[in-house]
Amino acid sequence: MQAAKLPPHDGPVLSVVDMHTGGEPLRIVVSGYPDIAGKTVLEKRRYVQEKLDHLRRLLMHEPRGHYDMYGALLVQSELPEAHLGVLFMHNEGYSTMCGHAVIALGRYAVDYGLVGKPQTPEAQVNIHCPCGLVKAFVEINDGRTGKVRFHSVPAFAFATDISVDVPEYGQVILDIGYGGAFYAFVSAERFGLNVTQSKTRDLVDAATAVTNAVKAQVALHHPKSPDLAFLYGTILTDGKDNYSEEPTANICVFADAQVDRSPTGSGVTARIALQHHKRLVQLNQTRVFQSGAADSLFTGTAIERTKCGEFDAVIVEVAGHAYYTGTACFTLEAEDSLKDGFLLK
Repeated sequence: MQAAKLPPHDGPVLSVVDMHTGGEPLRIVVSGYPDIAGKTVLEKRRYVQEKLDHLRRLLMHEPRGHYDMYGALLVQSELPEAHLGVLFMHNEGYSTMCGHAVIALGRYAVDYGLVGKPQTPEAQVNIHCPCGLVKAFVEINDGRTGKVRFHSVPAFAFATDISVDVPEYGQVILDIGYGGAFYAFVSAERFGLNVTQSKTRDLVDAATAVTNAVKAQVALHHPKSPDLAFLYGTILTDGKDNYSEEPTANICVFADAQVDRSPTGSGVTARIALQHHKRLVQLNQTRVFQSGAADSLFTGTAIERTKCGEFDAVIVEVAGHAYYTGTACFTLEAEDSLKDGFLLK
């Protein structure tokens, strides 16, 4: 069968490779964006926010995407050791870190020749995220890429056991951790919910209420950059924070009530940092994290103590699997009143 030709269109043709990690989609933009100004990855992030946000909406929103679509835009990094830079995008805007995307991008970078001739049995891919440099390690077996692990930026406990007034739920005791992005953590049981059995809508409502309350009542700061000092979302857990060889489940609600299908790589990073801070897990103790949405699994391990400004921090290794789902070329027609995308809430 002859390959399909592009239909009549105006403007850019945006080419993508689609993947998923633990059920969470990743749309990697291969071509079609104009030049992105900025000397640093963070400056490039601000530029696309201010000048090119219509392209995020075109790719993430319906009819080309959906409410829970996630994207990665590859950019030049200012770091000489980086193989690639990346900007993360979602239904609301642009994240600073995304672990499921790093896992997928590790495979993509090796398979698409972005790291030169890969070394077996494991290739290293240095990915410059807005939060900093993340090192991914991609298994290679018989010439085929497989499991990916990555080492996080310094992760830390920002606040533990703080009380926040959450409308309709009252005072809620929670933790705030940083794993490349800030998350609030609270047991779903506090709301009479179960992360693997309750309706997703009920979990989203509770998590969103917590996110809104924390944003209104807790001032966040990051030692490296004010661009990193915002709450990305809330992660509801099964409350099983003590070390165990059994999986512990959680579900992440981030951005504009977007639900992560995976166990959430940056969330696993932050949760391990909190557990280590509370002396519930030790260095080199590996925990298994289960997605409350898709039952997929990541592992997380604190491998090294470090500092991040005034915070005691750890480097966390997160591991999982990503898979390809297809490729596409997206176009638009100027007279299409919905060409820039829309969302159903």
